[in-house]
Amino acid sequence: MFPHTPARRRAAATAAACALAVALAGCSGTTKDSVEKSSGGAQGSNAKADPDAPLKKNLKVAFLPKQINNPYEKIVDEAGIEAAKEYGGTGKEVGPSDASASSQVSYINTLIQQRQDAILIAANDPNAVCGPLKQAMKRDIKVVAYDSDTAKDCRQLFINQASSEEIGRSLVRNLGKQIGYRGEIAILSATQNATNQNAWIAFMKDELNKPQYKDMKLVKVAYGDDADQKSFQQTQGLLQAYPDLKGIISPTTVGIAAAARYLSDSSYRGKVVLNGLGTPNQMRKYVKDGTVEQFSLWDPKKLGYLGSYAAAALASGQITGAEGEKFTAGKLGEYTIGKDGEVILGPPTVFSKDNIDDFDF
Repeated sequence: MFPHTPARRRAAATAAACALAVALAGCSGTTKDSVEKSSGGAQGSNAKADPDAPLKKNLKVAFLPKQINNPYEKIVDEAGIEAAKEYGGTGKEVGPSDASASSQVSYINTLIQQRQDAILIAANDPNAVCGPLKQAMKRDIKVVAYDSDTAKDCRQLFINQASSEEIGRSLVRNLGKQIGYRGEIAILSATQNATNQNAWIAFMKDELNKPQYKDMKLVKVAYGDDADQKSFQQTQGLLQAYPDLKGIISPTTVGIAAAARYLSDSSYRGKVVLNGLGTPNQMRKYVKDGTVEQFSLWDPKKLGYLGSYAAAALASGQITGAEGEKFTAGKLGEYTIGKDGEVILGPPTVFSKDNIDDFDF
């Protein structure tokens, strides 16, 4: 046994400390991976915001959509990547081809290894991505959820398209008017775990409890998993199972386009009302041929643009994610962070034959 001299004890202590830290950063100096400033999620961290700090140059931001081939999220992400160029940063989009709960995890791990300054994620599942996102925040990588939120302690900000309550209730109000507040209705959603879809559906169900909807009955919530063919088949299944169905709400751009395609070539066209969330370019032909009277959405380009600037403000220290903090999102102007780190883009737009040709996205 070797004697425990002071020098040997110091050497042993140093070796132990290095071994403990090696999984995080090694013992070769301070890097982004060695910084242990966990943000603590939407409530911000011990760090102080400096609203006068300039946006850092050469920031690296990565967009991780629900699935890489989702046309709506492609619009969002490309707008965010273009916004990064405005503030002197670089952006990219990576992601899975399917929208399963855990499909985004490996991409988060890779982005951590690449030392991105910010990860922007539209979560397929609010909890499945939390472990790696928390690891990202421990390494001082900022995390911004957009479109579909994570659990609140797994990101600093959530960029919401519009108030979840307003989206859910307005879709029911719009459909109610169209079917005279009477008859069976169904909802065609995306995935069962999608945070945004479930929040909207909860408000739809609550709205339906009001007296004016007493003659309307929600018979089914179907899930097309944001896949075109499955959403098409789910629409067909709904109409076969419920021949007296009067209306369908599809709060997903993939779902509403697939449902419209089915209805347009079926005997149900003009008999079953379809409403929901879609893009003008996807839905234009169905509005003009009478399959769909109206649908709603916000401008996805603005959503991506806002998300990109919010990530840059976080990475530059202008904000921490705390309620009441303000930041400027380029040409969109100033935004204020709300409760639980939520930033709301603005109210949705209702599209119909009267205005659909005014939009191109």
